[in-house]
Amino acid sequence: MSAGGTASEALGTAVRIAHRYCRRENDNAEVTIMVHTFVDGTYRLTNLTTESPGYLAKREELRLGEVELMRQRERIAELRRNLPEGAAIEDYQFEEGPRDLNAGDAPVRNVSFSKLFTKPDRSLVIYHLMFGKKQTKPCPMCTAWLDGANGIAHHLAQNLDFAVVAAADVPTLRAHARARGWDKLRLLSAANSSFKYDFGSEDREGAQDSTVSVFTRDARGVLRHFYTAHPRMSPDIQQRGIDLLAPIWHFMDLTPQGRGNWYASLSYGTKVPTA
Repeated sequence: MSAGGTASEALGTAVRIAHRYCRRENDNAEVTIMVHTFVDGTYRLTNLTTESPGYLAKREELRLGEVELMRQRERIAELRRNLPEGAAIEDYQFEEGPRDLNAGDAPVRNVSFSKLFTKPDRSLVIYHLMFGKKQTKPCPMCTAWLDGANGIAHHLAQNLDFAVVAAADVPTLRAHARARGWDKLRLLSAANSSFKYDFGSEDREGAQDSTVSVFTRDARGVLRHFYTAHPRMSPDIQQRGIDLLAPIWHFMDLTPQGRGNWYASLSYGTKVPTA
């Protein structure tokens, strides 16, 4: 194929690539290595020799769809990165307890929004937790998302700043965080701020919504809104808008059972049953 050939041309021309062989250690039997090669027009993802033609054909169809999905995600990420300059915003005030989650809840100090940026040229990502005011119990789905965020917080910290903002007061928010083991998340109360209302995670009556927002601070110190997303993407899509923030459903989607109607619950806690 020429250097300018397309991926579809590559698939059409690579009908069969000779198998490679190796010998098992202490075994003279030849082992066919097919993984990551095209065999009979399909890009093989295992070395199994017993997969049926029907399975292989459907798996190839799925693989091509997965490739297109990956490319579409890249196109969407590029559109997001290239958003025009967002609106300038005020320097909101939050309340925060000690950084050590296990050091009690006092003293409570006031924290300016601008102080959440730890370095120049870093974005700030804020997760709006549905907890506080009319939401008297923490949202199970938000809790599941933040379980994951706590687990990767040390990775996120290499590239961006991350914080959790809730309408709940500081002691109430921290009690829930302790129950979940969120020892790597910055926890802020916006109970006395218009922050959550301004970004659509709270209404005038105090009802809450889960939301993720991204902010920037330029060289002059101007704070700007960059991006906000909610679970509700459109009138007919009520709950899928921030699925990409949690791996739970992606793992479920790998299985023949799929995600079904499963919904996170606080009742099963944080323990994992052993086999």
